[in-house]
Amino acid sequence: MQEPNQSPPKRGPLRITVPSRADSFLRGFTAVIGGPLGRRSDPGRVDPGFFSVERVIILMTTLGALLMLLAKNPCRVLGWGGTNPYTYACYSDWVPLFSARGFADNPWAPFSATAEFEYPVLMSSVASAVASLVPQSATSRSLIYFDMNLVLVAILWMITVLCTLRMTGRRPWDAAMVAIAPGIILAGSINWDMWAVALLAAGMLAFARKHTVLAGVLIGLGAAMKIYPFFILGAILVLAIRTGRLKTFWVTGGTAAGTWVLVNLPYALAFPKSFMHFFNFSSERGAGLSSFWHAWNVVAAKNPGMISFDAQQISRYGLILFFLCCVGVVLLGLLAKRTPRLGSMVFLIIASFVMVNKVYSPQFIVWLIPLFVLALPRWREFVIWMLVEVAHFYGLWNYLASTSAEDPHKAFPMVGYVVLVLAHMIMLGYLMYLVARSILDPRRDPIRAVGQEDPLAGEFAGLGDKFTLRPWLPKAKKHYETAGNKS
Repeated sequence: MQEPNQSPPKRGPLRITVPSRADSFLRGFTAVIGGPLGRRSDPGRVDPGFFSVERVIILMTTLGALLMLLAKNPCRVLGWGGTNPYTYACYSDWVPLFSARGFADNPWAPFSATAEFEYPVLMSSVASAVASLVPQSATSRSLIYFDMNLVLVAILWMITVLCTLRMTGRRPWDAAMVAIAPGIILAGSINWDMWAVALLAAGMLAFARKHTVLAGVLIGLGAAMKIYPFFILGAILVLAIRTGRLKTFWVTGGTAAGTWVLVNLPYALAFPKSFMHFFNFSSERGAGLSSFWHAWNVVAAKNPGMISFDAQQISRYGLILFFLCCVGVVLLGLLAKRTPRLGSMVFLIIASFVMVNKVYSPQFIVWLIPLFVLALPRWREFVIWMLVEVAHFYGLWNYLASTSAEDPHKAFPMVGYVVLVLAHMIMLGYLMYLVARSILDPRRDPIRAVGQEDPLAGEFAGLGDKFTLRPWLPKAKKHYETAGNKS
C-alpha cells in the first residue's frame, strides 16, 4: 500500500502495437522469418538497441527515396524529351517548367507583373528559390534543377514520416506505410506537392500536442502551397461543435487564415494580374487527366450521343458535389455515437475533394497516403490500394504515350485508360466507405481497437459531447422523450 506522502509510481512507456502480431494480413507473411512476434516480448518497454522503430522507419524512408530516384533515372539518363517521360513513366513537371516558365533565364520569373505561373505564391517561391541555386554556367541545368528538387522532396518525405510516426500513439509501425508507399515513390517527384504534405503533417502534429497557434501557422503555410490543407479546418470545426470548445477552432482557423493572407497579400498587391492567374487558370482549365470528368469526356468523344462537360460545367458541378460531400461528413461527425477521430474526418474531406475535383493529378496520391495511415491503418487495404494505384500510374503514361505513338499497334487502348481511372476512383471510394464505417462503429477502428482514443485530438482530448444530432434520430428521439417522461 502506498504511503500518504509517497509520490505516485512513475508510469512506464506504453507497450506498442506490432503489425506482425496485430495485423492479420501481415501475420500471414511472417512464417518465412519465424512467425509473428512472441507473446512474451514487450515492445515499447524493452530497449530495442540501435534498431528502434524510428531508426528502422528512417532507413525504410531512405530506401524509398533511393527507389524514387531510380524510378526517374531513365529520364535523367535519356532526357525528358519526346515520349521518354511517358514510355518510362518518369515524367516530372520540374524539367519542362524550368525552361517554359522562364526559370532558366530569370530564377524569379514568377515575380513580375506579366508572369503567368499556374501555382500558388509559396510554391512559386520554392520553385524560384531552388532555381536561383542552379549555377548559370553549368551544363544540364534542368537536370541539376530536377536533382535539387528531388533531394528536397526526400527531406520533406522524411519529415512527413516522422510526423506521422509521432501521431500514431501506440502504433508507430503504421508510419512504415508512408515510408515505403509505392504511390510516393512513383509520384512524389512529379511536382512540389510534398511541401504541402509535410507542412500539413507538421501542422497536425502541432495540433495534437495542443500548439494550436503553431498548427494554424503550418496549416496556413501549407495552404499557400496547395489549397487542400485548409480543409482540415472543417474537421476541426465538427469536433469543436461536438465538444463545445469553439475557441480551438477560432484560434487554429484564424491563425491559418492570417498566415495565408500574410504570405499572399504582398504578392497580390505588387503583381495583381500574376496573383490572379492561378485562380483564373484553375477556373478555366478543363478536365484533368485521371479524373472522372476526363474519363467521361474521353468516352464521350468516341460516342457522339453522349454529352461532354466543359470547364465551367465541371467547375460548377465539382463545387456542388464537394459541398454535398462536406455536408455528409459533417452529418456523419455529428451523428456518430462517439466523437470521431480527427484523422478520419480529415481523410474523408480531402478524399472527397480529390474524387470530385476537375483534376486528379497522379501526384495527388501523396496527399492521401499519410491521411489514410492516420484514418484506417490496415495493411491489407493499403497494399490493395497501392497495387491499383501503381497499375493506374503506368496505365496513364502508356495512354499518353499512345496519343503520340507513330506505330498504331503500340497504342494503349482508350478503354484500358478509362477502366484504370475508374478502378483507382472506386478503390478510393471504398476506402472512404471503410473510414466512414469505422466512425459509425468504433469497434472497427484499428486505432481504438488498441485502447487509444484519438492521438490527434489535442485540446479536444477527454472532452464529452456538448452537441450532437443523435437526439434528432427517430429511435434516439423516442428514447429521450421516454426518459423525459420518466423524470
